[in-house]
Amino acid sequence: MKKKLLTGIIGSGLAASFHYEAVKKIYSVEAEVIGVYSKTREHRERYAARKRIKAFNSMEKLIDSSDVVHICTPVSTHESIAIMVLEKDKFPVVEKPLTGFCGDGRENFRGDTFPKEKVLEAVRSSINRILATERKSKAKILYAENWIYAPAIQKEKEIIEKTGAQVLWIHGEQAHSGSHAAANGFWRSAGGGVMLGNGCHPVTAALYLKRKEGLSRGKDPIRPSFVSARVHAVTQLQSYLNKGHLRSDYFDIEDFSQLHIDFEDGTIADIFASALIMGGTHNRLEVAANNHRSICNINPNNAMQTYNPCDEYFQDIYVVENTGTKQGWSTPAPDEDFNTGYPNEMEAFYRTAAYGEPLESHSILAADAISTIFSGYLSDEQDGKKIQIKTY
Repeated sequence: MKKKLLTGIIGSGLAASFHYEAVKKIYSVEAEVIGVYSKTREHRERYAARKRIKAFNSMEKLIDSSDVVHICTPVSTHESIAIMVLEKDKFPVVEKPLTGFCGDGRENFRGDTFPKEKVLEAVRSSINRILATERKSKAKILYAENWIYAPAIQKEKEIIEKTGAQVLWIHGEQAHSGSHAAANGFWRSAGGGVMLGNGCHPVTAALYLKRKEGLSRGKDPIRPSFVSARVHAVTQLQSYLNKGHLRSDYFDIEDFSQLHIDFEDGTIADIFASALIMGGTHNRLEVAANNHRSICNINPNNAMQTYNPCDEYFQDIYVVENTGTKQGWSTPAPDEDFNTGYPNEMEAFYRTAAYGEPLESHSILAADAISTIFSGYLSDEQDGKKIQIKTY
């Protein structure tokens, strides 16, 4: 018999809609979305009306009424809300990134010039507080890194485990033409630049596959040990010729980054994140192993190809995320949520919450990814110097 779990959603934006739709596709648990909380009354009531659920006036009451709580809010709130949920022994689904650094409280704070030693120290303290609370809780953090549950990444995990592969080099990338969210132009609201916001996906996937490689041999997970990185604000250059196709109104964050990761076994990964690429979101992970090579095209992929001679014909048709035009040849995603892992992720999370099944995307993986990224920011400040990564 299916176990029933009550679900609460905190936040009422795009991520909250993704989560709601993914929860409705869960099949092994009877998941009932009971309500939503957002700090803006108008937003929560509009979201609740669309989904036909209750708009809660208190976040605490929503948490008390739920078994699983989805945190679909800005990164600056992830720590405080996750801790509140864990202290009540409820399962928090925490959107990526797990945490970040949102400034020192000054309105004119600039993340690009703030000392990165202090940034890294603050982020590590945040991670420690989250993990300490989780250890005392009866629940676990369900880290919503959908790349882990993308079918292509799970198939690559199977290949590594069943063939005894040694992963020698991973090349990962997330790129697009710039976030639609105005807040993501400011470090104090985004928690970091594209190395955090975009890079967290391929970084976490790379760390996940190397963990699985070590475990598949009956040994400890293979963890990252050192990182060197560079970041750039290309669209802020005086020489940049703005044609209006890329977002360029950033205040203090980078629009390009490159991370070079050394793992404990001497193997490597190179992770690129940028907001300089037109034509939709580009999510890709390539694995070069000692016995195979895999290219995981999360999106776009060529499951479907369509030629549209006039942009207005597809005005009401979703093609792919972040595309600049729907005219000409495109690769519409018949089920983009499936390819990017959203329903698979929620199915797995609820099986963990209901039946105690092992968790793939957990707090330790999330902590290692955040530690790697913010060590990368310190490396960039030191002109690409190799920085040792604290792992958890």
